[in-house]
Amino acid sequence: MSHDPASTVTLAPQNIYDDTTFFEGYKALRDNDTGLNGVLEIPALHRLLPDLSNLQVLDLGCGFGEFARFARTQGAASVTGVDISKRMLEEAATRTSDASVMYLHCPIEHYQPAPDAFDLVVSSLALHYIEDYAALVERVFQCLKPGGRFLFSVEHPVCTAYPAGWARDNEGRKRHWPVDHYRQEGKRDTRWFVDGVIKYHRTVETYINTLIQAGFRLEHLGEPAPSAEALKVRPTLEDDCRRPPFLFLRALRPVG
Repeated sequence: MSHDPASTVTLAPQNIYDDTTFFEGYKALRDNDTGLNGVLEIPALHRLLPDLSNLQVLDLGCGFGEFARFARTQGAASVTGVDISKRMLEEAATRTSDASVMYLHCPIEHYQPAPDAFDLVVSSLALHYIEDYAALVERVFQCLKPGGRFLFSVEHPVCTAYPAGWARDNEGRKRHWPVDHYRQEGKRDTRWFVDGVIKYHRTVETYINTLIQAGFRLEHLGEPAPSAEALKVRPTLEDDCRRPPFLFLRALRPVG
């Protein structure tokens, strides 16, 4: 089931996922599981989930709907997935046959959920595309029921601060990951499949303190590394033990 609550919005945020070149590159990456999602990010996300039985779940930046479908297999009562990309949602719809999953075409920044509507809000590697993180956190807090949780992953700030990639020697070997301009939060113009992919850098401090200021209680901070089993299968993942690619945060809306 789908709906378009953003159809009257004329100044939407960047929608790089509907760029043909970007979309095809991203789809191949996910479907072939050649990135870090399947081997690192998704398992780390699943480890942090509460019991999903009978929960009303919101997925911000739902993409192809993988999490929505997984949540239903774990007993979630319903899942609402929100994404800016029509291409992504069209693909999600073809892969989903479940009346209890609804996909909404809307920028995350413009989505206005009802108060106390959800038990769990999840976002996987989407919030570093959001300029006004504080406003989003406030909306998430209000849409959660007391006792509900907000769980999300973002590209780690050591990666978004100075997105130049690995410094290499003359033979192309990776020497180190440079970090610079860490305190200068804001827009970063990057390349991923195509030029001009806009991301927003913020510090770990900002990610956490914004949650606390909104009224959340921080439950977990994670910087997952590849497991020993994953390293045996893909030894190249050893590079991802040298710097953390992802930051995970889980926060609770207190009761009372």
